Amino acid sequence: MKKVLSILLTLMMALSVAPFAAQASDHSSGVEDPKGIIFEHLGDTYGWAAPFSHSTYIPLPIIVRDCNGDWHVFSSARVEHGATYDGFKISSEGEYKGKLVGTDANGAEYRPLDISITKNVAALFISALVVVLCVMSIYRWYKKNPLKAPRKGTAFLELIVEFVYSSVVRPTLGKNAKKFGPYLLTVFFLILIMNLLGLIVIFPGGANLTGNIAVTLVLALFTFFITNVFGTKHYWKEVFWPDVPLWLKFPLPIMPMIELFGLFTKPAALTIRLFANMMGGHIIVLVLTLLIFIFGAFGAAAMGVTTVVSVAFSLFMLLLDTLVSFIQAFVFTMLSALFISMAQEGHGEEI
Repeated sequence: MKKVLSILLTLMMALSVAPFAAQASDHSSGVEDPKGIIFEHLGDTYGWAAPFSHSTYIPLPIIVRDCNGDWHVFSSARVEHGATYDGFKISSEGEYKGKLVGTDANGAEYRPLDISITKNVAALFISALVVVLCVMSIYRWYKKNPLKAPRKGTAFLELIVEFVYSSVVRPTLGKNAKKFGPYLLTVFFLILIMNLLGLIVIFPGGANLTGNIAVTLVLALFTFFITNVFGTKHYWKEVFWPDVPLWLKFPLPIMPMIELFGLFTKPAALTIRLFANMMGGHIIVLVLTLLIFIFGAFGAAAMGVTTVVSVAFSLFMLLLDTLVSFIQAFVFTMLSALFISMAQEGHGEEI
């Protein structure tokens, strides 16, 4: 068991360092633009970097609508390394840096309607597919073996489902647990898979999905809409006419304004909490890894010492990020369940 664990840890560290080594090898004096490298790895791209190569990309489909209303579909390989195709290119500077831009009849650059399958979009599809496969594995087992407990990976997945449902969903939502349980379990597994795939720096991982505020905002909005659409009359009565002294509600609606403002602070809290924690963890690992190549410019001795320290701390942060991946998925699910339960009359009843 110890040998297997050591091999896995070594492999994790090698996968983390290798892409930066390939990128840093282009500069004999170390890394010239650490900030650019960090944000490039954290940002979205039109291609997926090939394993252990910074210059080779796995192409993804680009789908854009130009200023004349015509649609264009082509591979991102056609616009790599500053190339122009069909009037489109990836901007290397200015307001649209890293984005696909077109050129109109006057030679001016403009931003087309862009619905391309970028790295983050492709990673989201992969994460959703993994979640479906995990759920279907449990379904298929119980369909074939209704009276037998699952084994191995399926048993582990069932353990996680039972843990989340028994410790969060059922105690919080009570009789409404079966109604909202599917959504809460889905969002838990989706966030968990996205977090774990984000720790793997090579395909099909490496996309910083939960470190992208747009992704966390959409997840928070799902909870926001479910909370308010399925909110009871009692819930809305407490928002617009809360049970407080009359002078706090009339003639100045002080408490209703506070309650109404609170509707929007809840999804904001969900968004920022998940985004900040996952983005922070990724940045720390990237910075620690880049220190090896930054100090490489000072000689072999400095690089040797820095390598030992950076690898040790990076490995520690990777293990910590793995734990944080579970914690953040759990916390998001727990807060979502809490917000939904607050909108359900009699939410404290047990089933």
